[in-house]
Amino acid sequence: MAIERIVDTGIHDDNDDEQVIEVTLRPQRFDEYTGQERIKKNLSLAIEAASKRDEPIDHVLLYGPPGLGKTTLAMVIANEMGRNIRITAGPAIERAGDLASILTNLQDGDVLFIDEIHRLSRAVEEVLYSAMEDFKLDIVIGKGPAARSIRLDLPKFTVIGATTRTGALAAPLRDRFGHIHRLEFYTPAEIEQIITRAAAILESKIEPSAAHDLSTRARLTPRIANRLLKRVRDYADVNGDGIIDTVITTKALEMLEIDELGLDPADRQLLHSVVENYGDSPVGLNTIAALTGDEATTIEDFYEPYLMQLGFIERTPRGRRVTNKAYRHLGLGSEG
Repeated sequence: MAIERIVDTGIHDDNDDEQVIEVTLRPQRFDEYTGQERIKKNLSLAIEAASKRDEPIDHVLLYGPPGLGKTTLAMVIANEMGRNIRITAGPAIERAGDLASILTNLQDGDVLFIDEIHRLSRAVEEVLYSAMEDFKLDIVIGKGPAARSIRLDLPKFTVIGATTRTGALAAPLRDRFGHIHRLEFYTPAEIEQIITRAAAILESKIEPSAAHDLSTRARLTPRIANRLLKRVRDYADVNGDGIIDTVITTKALEMLEIDELGLDPADRQLLHSVVENYGDSPVGLNTIAALTGDEATTIEDFYEPYLMQLGFIERTPRGRRVTNKAYRHLGLGSEG
C-alpha cells in the first residue's frame, strides 16, 4: 500500500478534512487567483469578448503537473462568466450513455469541467466530438435491424478539460479546444502570497519570514503549500501559542523530513536508488519504478516534474539521468 506523502500533488481522497480545506482556500475570481498571469490575461479577454456577444467562450484545455490549480481555474472561469459548472472526471464517464446524461442536463452557457480528460474511453470521445463542435448529440435507439439514430440539439456550453498529459489526448479531441494553456510552476514569491492568503482565511497568524521559509519548500505548487501550512499550523497549536514563526516552521518541517528544497524521504530515496544502482548511466522509467515500488505513471506525474524543475533529473534518449546538481544536494560529491 502506498504511503501518503506530504508533498504528494494529488488530493488525498480519504481525507475529508483536507478536501474541505482545499475547497475553502480556493480563489473565486481572477483577482484572487495568484500567478499564471499570462493565462489569466488571455482568458479574461476571451470571457469579456464572449460576454459582449452573449455566447459561451470556446472550449478550454488546461494542462500541466498536478496541484497547480487546473480545477480552481476552471471554477474561476465559470464564476467570471456568471455560469454554473458541472464537475466530472474522465474515469467516471464509463459509457457514452453516461456522457449523454450529463450533456442533456446542461443549461445554456453552462461549463462542463472534465478532469483527467485523457482517460476518456474512445466510445465516449466519439460522442463528445459532435457535442463540442456542433452542440448536437447522436443517440442510437433500439438494437439490431430496428435500431435508429436520432440527433438531439444541445444547449451551447463550454467544455474545460484538464490533463497532466496532453500527449495521451487523441488529436481530434485536442483540436476541438479553442484555448489551450499550460499551467507553469509558481515562483517562490507567488507561493508566499498564496500561503499568506491561506493563513488569513484559516485565521492563523503567520510571520512573513515563516511564510517565506514555507514557500521555499512547497515545490512551487499551491496544493503542497496549503498542505504544509496546515501541518505547520497544527504543530504551532500543539507546541506553541498558535503563531507560526520561523522557529515553529523549522521544527515542524524537520519533523516532516522536508528539506530546504522541498524534497521528502521518497524523493531522496528515488535519487539515492538510481545513483547507487546505476551511477551516472541513463535509466529507463520502468526500471526506476521497479526500484521505488511505484507505478511508472506515478514517477512521471508526481516525482519527475519537480525534480526536473530543480535540475536534479534530466531526460536523455536512453533514459533518465541524475545530474551533478542532485549529487551535490545529496552530499554525494560529483558523479564524475
